[in-house]
Amino acid sequence: MSSTAAASRAEEPTRATFPSLDAEAFARELQAVRTEVEASLTPEDFSHFRKMERWGRVCSVLGYATAWIAPNPLSALLIAQGNTARWTMMAHHATHRGYDRVPGVPERYTGRHFATGWRRFIDWPDWIHPDAWRHEHNALHHGRTGETADPDLVEFNTEWLRRSSKPLLVKYAIVAFFAFTWKLTYYAPNTFLEWRRAERRREGVPDTGETPELATAFNPLHADGRAFWWTCVLPYAALRFVLLPALFAPLGLWAVFSVFANSVLAELLTNLQSFILIAPNHAGDDLYRFEGRAAGHAEFSVRQVIGSVNYATGGDVVDFLHGWLNYQIEHHLWPSLPMSKYREVQPRVKAICEKHGVPYVQEGVFRRVKKLVDIMVGRTSMRTLES
Repeated sequence: MSSTAAASRAEEPTRATFPSLDAEAFARELQAVRTEVEASLTPEDFSHFRKMERWGRVCSVLGYATAWIAPNPLSALLIAQGNTARWTMMAHHATHRGYDRVPGVPERYTGRHFATGWRRFIDWPDWIHPDAWRHEHNALHHGRTGETADPDLVEFNTEWLRRSSKPLLVKYAIVAFFAFTWKLTYYAPNTFLEWRRAERRREGVPDTGETPELATAFNPLHADGRAFWWTCVLPYAALRFVLLPALFAPLGLWAVFSVFANSVLAELLTNLQSFILIAPNHAGDDLYRFEGRAAGHAEFSVRQVIGSVNYATGGDVVDFLHGWLNYQIEHHLWPSLPMSKYREVQPRVKAICEKHGVPYVQEGVFRRVKKLVDIMVGRTSMRTLES
């Protein structure tokens, strides 16, 4: 398919209606499940969180324990897995207040305190600032999932690429570049700029309504750019690529170089892994996007299902390797539940969707990556609902 033909096809999204759907009844059944599950929270749910945390920590420790020997893919993969786990499992669910109501949870694991202040570099060291993530992801993305106002709507964010006249091979190369760098080139600046925008509104500065340009974050001549460098880029770069390799100086320069090289490779791999796990969650020609806000809670619940996709689900190993993002439908219905509860409620949510005729999409992650890329390059388009 030529890029021109792809762009033309991208302009014609599939439209659908659900004329027989009783959204209110659908939402009531889901609410009954939520009420039941929230009443069943126990210390075991936090124990499970700590178990997943230990698995991620073990990956990081083993990665660095072998990284000094020589640059090698095994050490880099272990470091990357530990890094991904901190984001997709620990930070993601703790900042959503998923463990706030679990009996006996220490304060540092609650949504208000996780990764705040100096604990940022213990709980979640990353390019992404935790407070920026709380605003952009927890508030904006979850509150406006799939809407054109959703800052993470893939189809909208890649419109420049979808409509580009570049050869398809070049488009794929651009996607690959962002896949290996997206925490620094997309998520960190996007979350930071949205956070700064919200802070200005709170200070009474009029909002222009325009989406911040990501390039602004990297411009040291702009106030937001300088703040981004000092708040996000330099602290993490210093920790990951300077301090940690320097700790191996007693073992010699080769050890320091090896840790540095493995850290760089791990950064590329954790970007790719998290891109594969996160970016397809709400993209594909079988998922929906929306033009405006939902009319009420019932419609909002329907949107969370038809605008999200699950991957393969299973035991702790399968779920750990998926970063617990394989329960995306359940997570978007109830973002403040512990990880362990998503596996518990998933069959029940799927059954309710089937009963009410609400499309419940579940597919292997690599199939979803292909559908994501097709959206990004303009070969296919998201579905929309008839008004």
